[in-house]
Amino acid sequence: MLTVPPALPNGGVASPALPLPSLSDALIAALPKTDLHVHLDGSLRVSTLIELARERGVALPSQTEEGMNELVFKPSYADLGEYLAGFSWTCAVMQDPEALERIAYEFALDNWSEGVRYVEVRFAPQLHQHAGLDARGVLRAVQAGMDRAQKEVNATLPPGGLPFRYGLIVCALRAFSEQASTYYGQLMRALSKAPRRKVFGLASLELAREAVWARDEAGIPVVGFDLAGQEDGYPAVDHTEAYDYVHTHFMPKTVHAGEAYGAESIFQAITLLHADRIGHGYLLFSPERVTDPKIADKEAYTRRLADFIADRRVTMEVCITSNLQTNPGIGSAKEHALRQMLDHRLSVVLCTDNRLVSHTTVSNEIRVAVDALGVTHRQLRDIVIHGFKRSFYPGTYMEKRAYVRHAIDTYDAVIARFAALEAAEGAR
Repeated sequence: MLTVPPALPNGGVASPALPLPSLSDALIAALPKTDLHVHLDGSLRVSTLIELARERGVALPSQTEEGMNELVFKPSYADLGEYLAGFSWTCAVMQDPEALERIAYEFALDNWSEGVRYVEVRFAPQLHQHAGLDARGVLRAVQAGMDRAQKEVNATLPPGGLPFRYGLIVCALRAFSEQASTYYGQLMRALSKAPRRKVFGLASLELAREAVWARDEAGIPVVGFDLAGQEDGYPAVDHTEAYDYVHTHFMPKTVHAGEAYGAESIFQAITLLHADRIGHGYLLFSPERVTDPKIADKEAYTRRLADFIADRRVTMEVCITSNLQTNPGIGSAKEHALRQMLDHRLSVVLCTDNRLVSHTTVSNEIRVAVDALGVTHRQLRDIVIHGFKRSFYPGTYMEKRAYVRHAIDTYDAVIARFAALEAAEGAR
């Protein structure tokens, strides 16, 4: 759990004359945080994966945490393919309600323990569907785990504490194979004569309908719709019908774009899919990755797109560690596009993407941003508060405003408390 200096007699409100505290690990851990881009199937505990695999007869490359971290969940990866390989093992044990509920429960506790107070966990229900478990069963199982954790941790809150909240984001896939899941295999065989891209779009539309049903009819806190998977060769236009459906039902939207394909992919996500947020967006400032021959001035195109995004406050869900692992060509964190995003005053949030596969936490992502990219106190406050403001909060607008205000007050109180503590220590 978090370690926070004891409250001061004045309630922890430091004098305005006090300097800002150092951005220490303790302060970062104490700050209220969000994670708006994190995949459930990439965020299991290794020990749980091994236990569930043993119980369900899934053969893993190793039966120890050390072995799995050496062979599968590595500190670094050669390419995106190697990064994604681990998901075949995690998804294999996420095929029944009991496993899904347990994984969601532990996921929520892991977020709470590092100071995350609002999380939007995303997953593709169709990866877990089969004859005995439909999309609705998947959603209910994840909800049950998250609800159980939410109730437990909020029962421990001190007076005035910021409660833990969550939302579910369902992921459609740009493309898939018959081997991806039982559901996808059955769909592709049933529509074997249809163009592949048409089948991909139909799967997305079916999921969109289930997402709206879950929110409106079942009371499941589905707060958003997402599109993930390989961008190159699988354009956003294939999924417009699904996104139009959730758009007309007032469901917020995010899209993985600009992770492995250029700025055109981000533009398509915003214009064709009505995206409110962009997952990754790393290649926004890479004119050399613009491939459309009709775009003559690539520099101008990326500059105007960045201005368009900044003006409309389309939020970028940045995952530094994950980007470094899936795009080794970036080099180091110092070369990450977050710096350009901040310089262009984009709305930015820091996220983990996959807590297990990337071996990271929100606190770690903040640490990297501060150390490698020189993120300042002011910028960090903006980033963290954007996480609460640009969330797809599962409540009314007025309820969200109240929660965001509570988060801002909590953030400022933590900063004031650490500033007062450092001043007191310096005076000794």
